[in-house]
Amino acid sequence: AGPRLGSSHKGTALGRGILALKMPARDGVALGLLVASILWLVPRPTHGGGGACELSVRHSDVLYNYSLASPTDKFPHGVLSEDGFYKVTVNETSLWFQLCDQMIFNHDPPRCYDCQDCGGPSRCGTMCNALVANSVGGYFVCTTIGRASNLNVALIDQNSPQKGVVVKTSSIGPKVNCSLSVSVFCDSNEAQVSDTFNITGNCDYAVVLRHPSGCAKVIYVNGKGWGWFGTLMMIILCLLVGYVLVGTIYRFFFLGIQGIEAIPNLEFWLSLPYKASVSSSMIDYLS
Repeated sequence: AGPRLGSSHKGTALGRGILALKMPARDGVALGLLVASILWLVPRPTHGGGGACELSVRHSDVLYNYSLASPTDKFPHGVLSEDGFYKVTVNETSLWFQLCDQMIFNHDPPRCYDCQDCGGPSRCGTMCNALVANSVGGYFVCTTIGRASNLNVALIDQNSPQKGVVVKTSSIGPKVNCSLSVSVFCDSNEAQVSDTFNITGNCDYAVVLRHPSGCAKVIYVNGKGWGWFGTLMMIILCLLVGYVLVGTIYRFFFLGIQGIEAIPNLEFWLSLPYKASVSSSMIDYLS
């Protein structure tokens, strides 16, 4: 018979077995913390001027930020009509439109001919974001004048950027090119579309909408922002904190280093106050 294990050896073997069972879970927690830390350091997208219905304009050291589709307290869909569309009727011409998205009709859908390029007869108006119906020979004929993919946002007045923005959508058709320009004026009290519209040229329409979403958010005033140097310092600080955090997690969970020794380059960090004091003394001496 081979040598028998004593109680101490059995305890050691048992401890190793338990440790082997615990290590995968421990490594899983460490890996999760490491991934979470890295994701936390990755820059997140902002809502400032990158979307189809967003615009950021700097004017006289003030940055005006428009985000028309962002929700507000009174308007959870922003400038978008909660009915799924806006409608303006003048005489025998009806205009339907939606801003920043395609139209949705739960009631009062367009009933007109020649709607193939905007949803067809059964879903007319649902495949574009601007449609007009004109009476021709006693029948209403539809014309697509805007698509959500063809959208442009600009200021109403370059000299008064707080006044609002113009949202222009267009459609290129086989017979005529059309467009719709919606002037979204800043009005913090109400949301109201005008009861009329203007037509210029053959197929260029314009309508006015007053809405709280047409009011800009001032996010940078009088040149008191961080500037490029402050932004650079913040990036460096975030990278430094991320390095220390990820390094500490790695050394603690994977290398088994515990306590304050888990902080990477601990001696360097502890020596910083002394180095700063020496540098200050040298500056005072030289001055």
